Amino acid sequence: MRRVAWAVPVLTIVLTACTIGSASQAAGQPDAASTASTRAAPDASHPPSDGPPTLPAAPSGGPGRFSPTAKGILDGRVVLVDPGHNGGNFAAPSIINRLIWNGRETETCDTTGTETDAGYTETLFNWHVALYLTADLRAEGATVVLTRTSNTGVGPCVTERAAIGNEAHANAAVSVHADGGPPGGRGFAILEPVSDGINDAIVARSAILGADLRSAFEKGTGEPVSSYDGVNGIQPRDDLAGINLSTVPKVFIECANMPNAADAALVTSPRWQALAARAIAAGLASFLVGRH
Repeated sequence: MRRVAWAVPVLTIVLTACTIGSASQAAGQPDAASTASTRAAPDASHPPSDGPPTLPAAPSGGPGRFSPTAKGILDGRVVLVDPGHNGGNFAAPSIINRLIWNGRETETCDTTGTETDAGYTETLFNWHVALYLTADLRAEGATVVLTRTSNTGVGPCVTERAAIGNEAHANAAVSVHADGGPPGGRGFAILEPVSDGINDAIVARSAILGADLRSAFEKGTGEPVSSYDGVNGIQPRDDLAGINLSTVPKVFIECANMPNAADAALVTSPRWQALAARAIAAGLASFLVGRH
């Protein structure tokens, strides 16, 4: 999503996110954060050998709502998990290239996402992380709403992804992505909303969510903040429908840079996918039950 450079007071922001591939090519407890961080660390000697958990797919792989599997620190919370893009987008140019209004300007309904140099797709990475994340959140008592329930469908459009979280009245929402930045750059970035009218009420809370996610992800995965996107791992964005149109606290996370060799080794690892998911879960828990 290479668009334009824009300025905000004090610093200049260079806009980057996962590369667009045109198919015509989610009451505090005082120790919540530390509790979540402890539970978020998987045993390195027991990597997930069987792949991510499975979930029943809705018709056509559409959105789904999943109840908690246990009681925990997230009892009563609703979290929107949005695995970016979709595996069927590659074969549906007439659908994903349709123009929509993102709250400020037109953009395409969806994109194909990026991939590693070896061809491992962002859609699959996003999907696997979302499955691990959903399981972690449900185990802590959260109800999870997914914007898609398979990796073989098309879309939904980015406007619909925002609407799903809004209609669920999610307490927090996160869109899971990986970036397609310069091969020499690596690291993760949190993309936060900029006030545009519709989302005015959630910008400040989204910034808190972004800070909690940044801290938890850096601590939980060891991945550095991006060397090329944003400042200290935070990038304000005004060109993404998913956050422009959100009425619930929401951010995007670009977990790594897929064209970078070191990051490519991570995003293709089931163990690191699970680690990334648990770090995101810890950040969400910090936001949802922490005292801000």
